[in-house]
Amino acid sequence: MDGRDELTTKPIEIKFSSCRGVTFEPKPSPASPFAIAAAAAAAACPAKPPPAAPSTGRWIWLPLLSSSRYSSFSRIIPAKPDGGVGRSQSRASSHFCDLDVAGDEEEDDGVSVFDGHDEEMAVAAAAAADVEDDLKGKKKPSVSAAAAPATARRSRLAVILFDQGLFTVYKRLFVLCVALNAAAVALAASGHFPYAERRAAVFAMGNILALTLCRSEAALRVVFWLAVALLGRPWVPVVAKTGVTAILQSLGGVHSGCGVSSVAWLAYALVQALRRRDEMPPEIVAVASAILFLLALSCAAAFPLVRHLHHNVFERTHRFAGWGALALLWTFVVLSAGYDREARSYVPLAGAVLAGREDLRLAAAITFFTALPWLTVRRVPVTVTAPSTHAAILTFQGGVRAGLLGRISRSPLSEWHAFGIISDGRRTHAMLAGAVGDFTRGLVADPPTHLWVRGVHFAGLPYLIGMYRRATMVATGSGICVFLSLLMQPSTTTATELSLVWVAKGVEANYGEEIRAAVAAAAGGKSMAGRVVVHDTAVMGRPDVRELAVAAARRWGAEVVVVTSNPEGSRDVVSGCRKAGIPAFGPIWDS
Repeated sequence: MDGRDELTTKPIEIKFSSCRGVTFEPKPSPASPFAIAAAAAAAACPAKPPPAAPSTGRWIWLPLLSSSRYSSFSRIIPAKPDGGVGRSQSRASSHFCDLDVAGDEEEDDGVSVFDGHDEEMAVAAAAAADVEDDLKGKKKPSVSAAAAPATARRSRLAVILFDQGLFTVYKRLFVLCVALNAAAVALAASGHFPYAERRAAVFAMGNILALTLCRSEAALRVVFWLAVALLGRPWVPVVAKTGVTAILQSLGGVHSGCGVSSVAWLAYALVQALRRRDEMPPEIVAVASAILFLLALSCAAAFPLVRHLHHNVFERTHRFAGWGALALLWTFVVLSAGYDREARSYVPLAGAVLAGREDLRLAAAITFFTALPWLTVRRVPVTVTAPSTHAAILTFQGGVRAGLLGRISRSPLSEWHAFGIISDGRRTHAMLAGAVGDFTRGLVADPPTHLWVRGVHFAGLPYLIGMYRRATMVATGSGICVFLSLLMQPSTTTATELSLVWVAKGVEANYGEEIRAAVAAAAGGKSMAGRVVVHDTAVMGRPDVRELAVAAARRWGAEVVVVTSNPEGSRDVVSGCRKAGIPAFGPIWDS
C-alpha cells in the first residue's frame, strides 16, 4: 500500500450527526480540501461565554494563579483527495484526550528578562485547546466527573515532566554547560586556574551574558537568519540541517545551564570575599549576597515542577528577580571599580579605568540585550474578530515576514503572550488566538481596541523550515497560525516544497472564513496543489495523527516534519516520524 492509499478513506452516508446532536447534510466541494461545508460547522450550538478579562491599557496585572480548568477531547474525520467525505480507517488515538490546557496557561510561556522564549510551547498549548470531544457530555461510568480533570492534569504533567527522554538535546546542552563550569570552578578552587580564582565574579557575569543571549529575540533572529541562509542549500546534508535545528530549538538548555553556573560562580566569589573580609568592604559583600539570592530564587522558580504547576509565579519571579539582579549588578560593578584594596578606601573613578574593566563591559552587554526588546514596546490599535467563542483573530497594521512570532499584552509589566503571525507581507498582519486561558478567553469576551506589542518579532521553529527542500507541517487547532504565513508568502520559502496536515474543530465556525479561505487558497495554488489535508473534528471520529503524519511525509517525500500540537500529540508524532526514519520536531516541553 503506497502513501496515497494510506490516506484514502472509506465513503459513508451523506447524512451525519454532529457531536452536539445537530443533524445536517454536508455538501463538500470537490475543489476544497475541507471535508465539511461551512454551514455544517456553523450548526453547532454556541458555547457558554467565557468570563470577562482584565481591562485594557494597564501596565501591570498581578494575579499569580489561574483557577480555570477544563479538558478538551476530539474526533477527526479526514477529507478524501477528491473532496469527498470519508471515515478514517486508522486506529484510534488519544492525542487530543486528557488535556488540561487552560490550567497552566501555557500560552503565557515566553515572558521574562533572562528567560521565557517558549513561543513554540505557547502556540502549541493554544493549538491543543481548540480540539473538543464529539462525545462531550457523555460521561464514562468508570470515571467520575471530579476524577476526570485530575487524571487529565496528571497525564499532561507526566508527559511534560517525565516523558521527554533522558538524553534530549536540551538536557545534553544543560549538562555540558554545567559540567564545563563545574570543572572550571573546581580548578579555580584547587589553585590550578589562578585567573578564574581572581575573577570569579567576571565568570559569573559571563554566564549571565550567555543566558541572556540565548533568550534575546533580536540576537536569535540574526542567528536563525544565518542558519537558513547558510544551510538552506540543496547540497547541505539533511543530517547537518536537522542537527542545527535541534540545537537552535534547544538553546534553552544553554540558558538554564548558564543560569545554574552563574549561581555557582557567584557563590564561589562570595566565599572568596568572606575569606578576605579584611580586604573587602561589607557593602560589596552585601550586594553580592543579594545578587546571589535573586539568582538562586530565579533558578528555583524555573524548576520544572514549579514552572508548570504555577507558571505565573515562575514568570513574575523570573522577571522581577532578573531586573533586581541587573540593577544590583551595576551597583556591584561600580563599588568594586571604586574600591582600592591596598588603601582600603574608595577612590574617584576615572573613565579610562572603567572602560578597561571586564565586568563593566559585560554588564553593559547584558543591559543592552535585556533592554532592547523593551525599547520597542508600544501601544497600538487592534481589530478583534471572534468567529466563535473558541478563537479570536487579532489584526494589526503592517506586514510581517513569514515564519515569525510576536508578543502582545494588556499589562506589559506583568505578562506577555506569544502567537504565530499571519501575514501576506503587505499591509497588515494577524494573530489567531485560541480561547484556552484567561488572557485569550478575555480577547473574545472583552475585545480590546489597543494592545501593547513588541516591535521585535522573533523567529521560531517554523522559520527553520526554510532550510529544507521539502517539509510537512502538522498542526492542530489554532496551531495553524504559525504556518499560515508560510502558505501566504510562498516567495519567502521558494526553495521549500511545503505540505500541510491540519486537524481542527469546526474550521469555518470556529476560525472564520478568513482562515478557511487562506488554507483553501494554499490548497488550490500551484505551489501546494494536492498537498493539503484538513480534518474537521467537529463531525466524526479521529485518525491516529502519528500515522497520518508519517503517511503524508512519505507520500510527499518530506525531509522533515514540524508539528504543533498538545504535549502528548507532539511527542507521539515526533517519535512516530523518527521511528519511521523521518526527522521531526515539535514544541520542547522541558524548556
